[in-house]
Amino acid sequence: MGASAEAVKIGVLTSGGDAQGMNGVVRAVVRTALHEGARPFAIHEGWKGAVDGGDLIREMEWKDAGGILSEGGTSIGTARSDEFRTRDGIKKAVKNLVFNGIDRLVVIGGDGTLSGADELRELWPELLAELAKDGDIDSETAKRHERLHIAGVVGSIDNDLVGSDMTVGADSALHRIIEAIDAISSTAASHQRTFIIEVMGRRCGYLAMVAAIAGGCDYVLIPELPPADGWEDAMCEKLKIGRERGRRESIVIVAEGATDREGNPITSNYVKEVLAERLGEDARVTALGHVQRGGTPSAYDRWMPTLLGYTAAHELINADENTEPLIVGTQQHHIVLLPLMQTIENTRAVKKYLQNGQWDEAVASRGAEFGELIDVFTRISKPTSESGEKNNTDSPRAPRVAILHGGGLAPGMNPAARAAVKLGIERGFTMLGIQGGFQGLLEGAVRELRWGDVEGWAEDGGAKLGTRRTIPSSENYYKMARAIEDNDIDALIMIGGFKGYRAVYDMYQQRDHYPAFKIPMVCVPASIDNNLPGCDMSIGADTALNSNASTLDKIRQSAEASRRCFVTETMGRKSGYLALMSAITTGAEQVYLYEDGITLAGLAADVQRMIQAFEQDRTLYLVVRNEDASEYYTTDMLRRIFEQEGGDTFDVRTMILGHAQQGGNPSPSDRALATRLVDAAINELDELLKAGKTDAVHIGHHHGRLETYPVNHMPDLIDMADRLPYDPWWRGLKNVLYVLSNPHFNTDLGRLPIVEDLTGTQHSNRR
Repeated sequence: MGASAEAVKIGVLTSGGDAQGMNGVVRAVVRTALHEGARPFAIHEGWKGAVDGGDLIREMEWKDAGGILSEGGTSIGTARSDEFRTRDGIKKAVKNLVFNGIDRLVVIGGDGTLSGADELRELWPELLAELAKDGDIDSETAKRHERLHIAGVVGSIDNDLVGSDMTVGADSALHRIIEAIDAISSTAASHQRTFIIEVMGRRCGYLAMVAAIAGGCDYVLIPELPPADGWEDAMCEKLKIGRERGRRESIVIVAEGATDREGNPITSNYVKEVLAERLGEDARVTALGHVQRGGTPSAYDRWMPTLLGYTAAHELINADENTEPLIVGTQQHHIVLLPLMQTIENTRAVKKYLQNGQWDEAVASRGAEFGELIDVFTRISKPTSESGEKNNTDSPRAPRVAILHGGGLAPGMNPAARAAVKLGIERGFTMLGIQGGFQGLLEGAVRELRWGDVEGWAEDGGAKLGTRRTIPSSENYYKMARAIEDNDIDALIMIGGFKGYRAVYDMYQQRDHYPAFKIPMVCVPASIDNNLPGCDMSIGADTALNSNASTLDKIRQSAEASRRCFVTETMGRKSGYLALMSAITTGAEQVYLYEDGITLAGLAADVQRMIQAFEQDRTLYLVVRNEDASEYYTTDMLRRIFEQEGGDTFDVRTMILGHAQQGGNPSPSDRALATRLVDAAINELDELLKAGKTDAVHIGHHHGRLETYPVNHMPDLIDMADRLPYDPWWRGLKNVLYVLSNPHFNTDLGRLPIVEDLTGTQHSNRR
């Protein structure tokens, strides 16, 4: 059986290099422990605090974890400790932890930090016995704390943990890198200049590879796949051809751990010398350095660390004699429990692969997605002059593939369209752009897009091809069929939201009446609502969430000088994804979703919690409502109710976030996701055209895997009337918000439904 909540004391520490999002883990651990009746302790300054003890180990209250979710760095400090590397130092740590009654630790840091944690766990019994023998602790205390339980969370911008898709801080680091690349691209284009950008990552090329794709860069050097001999000539030739094809700037990304195949470091300055010698280029070098660690954490590095911290605390509170040390990691938008030392050993094995020249093993160890990114970058960055120059089908001419958008605007449509054009041309297709969505097709607004036409689209928000929510009605089908025939369209890629999906679904249903619709069609999900069938995450949702986080951060700052309730409204129609994740991301106190509805009885309870919070010196109470949460309890109606019931205790303001959620440059995540999804769409079209098939499908993204679904089966995956997928992954996360924002919220939440245990541990008690 797990230890009783009253007896449990949990320590939390951050060690090694800092990473944005660590505070989200700390906050979640502290407040989850308090919610479960446990007592949380912060061990300040990492392992140094454990060794030195005293005031560096302090019990945490609810308010101690307030206001840190949006802060970078770590609020409890981090420091390297040489003393902890010694047996005597570890013995001091055991004594200090036991003195405070702590025998469960959430450890946040890199593999060195977690290795230290496991060594502490292994030595714990014998050091405990020595302390009891020496009289430093009594035998009863030693017996009460005979076992140390460890839950690790990897906080590292390097994203180098094998078995986990994303470590805490990596997404924020990508934001800093892409902000720099976007800024550098404009000045580089002005002067037709080459820039070499050096990024961090130690022996992991994840940051460099994703930055190269998201930033629309030309060449990348990463540790896992050193370039073949003669790479200097190949790089120079690629940059030269790119300029001839219309690029005004060239950008080379160099990972700090990049080497050649002999193990010799490849530095950014060496790349600069090569370009000067062989191309006569006066290239400029920018080493981004520690700016990649700094700044406000991204939306992902707030909501995911929140779930990781909650899970780590929950697992420790419910740990029993069978529980082995674990790491709480991620696989896409799910959480995985991994065996601690096996995972660290797998991570350290990558260094051996690199030393032994086992490049394939090094790439494979980073996960299937990493290999996909390398492959797609190789193809998307290849300068190509003419469409149809590599025709893989038996057609006497290059297949003509048209791209259009449908539904509302989603940030990331431009990177998706760019990827479709470049990858399509690489496959031997003639790529066509349809301006203005399905209405543009009816009007014949179709033009060929060449490789150079989409330069600069990787970083642009909006939609260069335009999009409309209106889709053709039945009386327009004949005209649309004629437009397809008149423009010799052989296949169609629709990048958009539910309206676009619906249009393709309707076209498929009408194939017997309109033979022109019998062409391969592929839907690629792009919608800030994140409500598309078979898709965990659609293009644009991450950017919208980051936009909301930025705005709600400003609202929090504005309320510091007053006692105020803010009722904010997000987009999303009937899908509550954007509202719920915005609330978790910003630590809101209340959220209203269409999926749950709003009742008068529920509002009465919510008002009482709100009044209670302000009576306990709360200065802000943030409420998030998704736009279609209720027909009658509108955002303004909620304001009126809260204002009436609150009286003079607090005032109430509203903020409708509106179409700003659809604007702004797409996030790194959305750019990379757009490229991966479109690559899958191009692959699918290539196979269909080769086989002479005319299937209509949509690309899904489920639990990290790219999947293809028949369009005619859409009603099996989504409520076509409400536009809501059945059982989306995020629906079970709502109560996490309340557990971490309200000290009086009473619920037995248990293990989150998105958690998968890969440790092989058999638990006797797991709520």
